[in-house]
Amino acid sequence: MKSIINSKNLGLVSSVLLLGGSAAAQYSPTPAFKGEIGKTLADTKESLPKTQPVAQDGAPNVVWVLIDDIGYGAASAFGGLIETPTLDRLANQGLRFTNWHTCAFSAPTRAALLTGRNQHSVHFGYFANSSYGTPGYDGYLPFEKATIAEILRENGYNTFCIGKYHLTHSADASQAGPFNRWPTGRGFDHYFGYSPDSGADDQWHPTLYRDTQREPEDPQGRHVNELFANEAIRYIADQKSAAPGKPFFLYFSTGSGHAPHHVAKEWIDKYKGKFAKGWDWYREETLARQKQLGVVPANTPLAPRNPEVKPWDELTPDEKNLFTRHIETYAGFISQTDYEIGRVIRFIEEIGQLDNTLIAVMIGDNGAEGSGKALGRFLSNAQDATREQIVGKAVKNLDLLGSEYSFPNYPDGWAAAANTPFRYYKGYATYEGGTHDPLILFYPKKIRDKGGIRHQYSYVSDILPTTVELAGARIPTVINGYPQEPVEGVSLAYAIVPENRNLPERHTVQYHEMVGSYAIYKDGWKASLPSRIDRYDRLPQEEKKWHLYHVSEDFNELNDLADKYPDKVKELIDAFDGEAWKYNVYPLKEQWETKNWSIHDNDQQVTIYTSGRPYAEVNGFRFQTGSYAITAYVEIPETGAEGVLFSSGNGTTSGVSLYVKNKKPVFAYNSEGQLIELISGKTLPAGNVTVKAEVIYGSGNRANKTVTLYVNGEKVGTKELGRIANAGSNLLQAGRNFGTPVSTAYKSPYIFTGNLKKVVVDRL
Repeated sequence: MKSIINSKNLGLVSSVLLLGGSAAAQYSPTPAFKGEIGKTLADTKESLPKTQPVAQDGAPNVVWVLIDDIGYGAASAFGGLIETPTLDRLANQGLRFTNWHTCAFSAPTRAALLTGRNQHSVHFGYFANSSYGTPGYDGYLPFEKATIAEILRENGYNTFCIGKYHLTHSADASQAGPFNRWPTGRGFDHYFGYSPDSGADDQWHPTLYRDTQREPEDPQGRHVNELFANEAIRYIADQKSAAPGKPFFLYFSTGSGHAPHHVAKEWIDKYKGKFAKGWDWYREETLARQKQLGVVPANTPLAPRNPEVKPWDELTPDEKNLFTRHIETYAGFISQTDYEIGRVIRFIEEIGQLDNTLIAVMIGDNGAEGSGKALGRFLSNAQDATREQIVGKAVKNLDLLGSEYSFPNYPDGWAAAANTPFRYYKGYATYEGGTHDPLILFYPKKIRDKGGIRHQYSYVSDILPTTVELAGARIPTVINGYPQEPVEGVSLAYAIVPENRNLPERHTVQYHEMVGSYAIYKDGWKASLPSRIDRYDRLPQEEKKWHLYHVSEDFNELNDLADKYPDKVKELIDAFDGEAWKYNVYPLKEQWETKNWSIHDNDQQVTIYTSGRPYAEVNGFRFQTGSYAITAYVEIPETGAEGVLFSSGNGTTSGVSLYVKNKKPVFAYNSEGQLIELISGKTLPAGNVTVKAEVIYGSGNRANKTVTLYVNGEKVGTKELGRIANAGSNLLQAGRNFGTPVSTAYKSPYIFTGNLKKVVVDRL
């Protein structure tokens, strides 16, 4: 037998060696017939082929929970001030890993997690929809590097993916496929979640898919976390009813706490006034709790405030009021997420399966998100507005924060607090604040050290080999016909034994890289070169040099030793170079050249055919960044018709709508909550009619825009839109307004009552 587990992983036992043969594998060739054929049944010896793998006796169910954009110091399970009783319970009955790391951004983390390989090794050095034509960055997961779902399915598991996938290339995420790169094509029996190329969505009005088909919107308007938990419970219930002895793998990947921070008011009100002392107090209080809990060393000092963050005491009363409501909303969002995760865990317990369920809870796919910058975001902040205007407008509408009529993200002061005790944010691959997250392992059947803490260094790619070893599974040499390449992560199974709590770490070298900034960890030391950090590039110039930290003694990187130990810096630079060549990290790109490779990238026109349906949609066509025209071909009955012909965007926060009301076409343009509408000067005649809205841009970055309406080629109105920001999104709807309404003149979905034949959108 030949192992494809990384040779560094000395703790793996024979149970994770490659399957020597594939006769029982689900996707192997049909086995040779071993019976005998006669002319009659009496002369025949039957032999049925074994085409379905069977799990070993006692194989555990496996649940992976991945929470988005949360930070090390947010959840109470790791000393934060946001209540997470479900995570607390799992941690207190399992193990906390305090030195676990991710990739600084969502999609790379998920690629490394699902495959057990480094993110560049599986072609996800960045995002698939901003990919680059080299092996480390093209955004196509290799089939030679199987996902955990593919591996466990070959070991007799059912496999379910719920929530956020974010690993399908935009070019493949339409109804034209190919669907082999959707979750159901990468080992999952079922998928229920966002569009598989999407990194974020509206939590109240999400665009959801079931397997590969668009899911109708929830008629009850429930929060997406509730829908995700419902679906997870249903999958488990159905599976255990059909095959009670068969184990399942559930990948429960929430969209929270990624912006927009949407949650019901009752969750927000749970935290009313609890954060009024501000983010400086929060950091001090959280660090004290973390020390008491033992998830940071007792000598860890409070990191200096990130330079772009104002001291809380220097804020105006309105700013404090607004920013406090932001963190109350975020805290409610995280607590609601914890509650829905808890519903799934409680169901597994109710059916008697929890003791034999291995659960890995990853509290973050990167650090907390700092893109809200100084003021946070209520809708989207108007670029020409002053600080006072933005804050004043938001304060007048505080009760809407978290509702469907907002699109919130907290200010970076709260992101910094959520990352306590580390500096900086998501996207900063060279700082622990971008990559250092909490990990919980729960497995009652094998974890004896309840509530134990482990400090060994680990990385997101380690979760797959850990799961494979603890589940007693094996990795086939060939999966779906593809010879498998080695897993690169290192199993943490050795560390769960109480006697091994202080064993030396086995993951001793790990590189980090994101948009040209890079770092290398090796044997307790870390060298980093922050170059271009993120799209905001807020790092002070003096930070853009080589740094050296002895992180085994300097937990939150406050003592730079680069000048003192130049030979150590050179040693680590050489180590990075070796890892970079090995895992497709080169070429480094300090100025990222975004290439949105979607199916419509080179198209100047897209047509949405309704084919007799009330509405239809197309995703991935970016029409709103320059001049464009929207043309609807309709049949109006003698009695008239009304409703939406075309819509795009997030409704009341930012969107475009072409609709008919009172027999007149209307063009609505909602940018950052500022609504401008053009109403036709003429009514629509009966019969076949063409309605066209043409938006023409002037010159400049914030170009003037003018909209003109036409009916059957005749101009029926024109209006200046001014220099407000672009509205709309890449999701185009014909025949309805999904989500919140773009215009206050109607209520969603305002489905068109005439015969809408097609809508054509042209880039001009």
